Amino acid sequence: MEFLFNISGPALYILIFCAKIIEVSISTVRLVLINKGERLKGAILGFVEIMIWLIVVSSVLNNITEDPIKVLIYAVAFSMGNFIGVTIESKIAVGLSSIQVVVNETDGEILADVLRDESFGVTILEGRGKEDSKKSLLFIQLKRKKIPEAVKLIKLTAPQAYITVNDIKSMMGGYIK
Repeated sequence: MEFLFNISGPALYILIFCAKIIEVSISTVRLVLINKGERLKGAILGFVEIMIWLIVVSSVLNNITEDPIKVLIYAVAFSMGNFIGVTIESKIAVGLSSIQVVVNETDGEILADVLRDESFGVTILEGRGKEDSKKSLLFIQLKRKKIPEAVKLIKLTAPQAYITVNDIKSMMGGYIK
């Protein structure tokens, strides 16, 4: 670790910048994993995260009054790390989601068939809208990675559909392919 305290100038700034981005990105993904119940993966990422943090913070605090640019680099990297971490998390899309769709009664059966043909599990309930108009309520549980595909199918089949998407913390039974 002593080598870090001998680095100065642009090389140190680049090291702080890159390490802080990696650390905060790991932190963002770790939090999502823990919230999704992935405790072991979260704990492992937490270990890596804190090791990087200790190294970065110690290098920033070393002679901080003589080189305050390190603080600016640290803060910018923290912000970028959050952005990159959220981007990474959205790409790996851990977990399950639920899509609820409200359409008119005739579109409900058609939409359910289209979704089922693409291997989505769909449950249909009858509902009533304004002035007692009959509606179909479709419930689809799926992996988060499949949300864009399902929403695209819904919009193509029933453009006027009312769609909501929610994360699911846990689920028992049902059909998810």
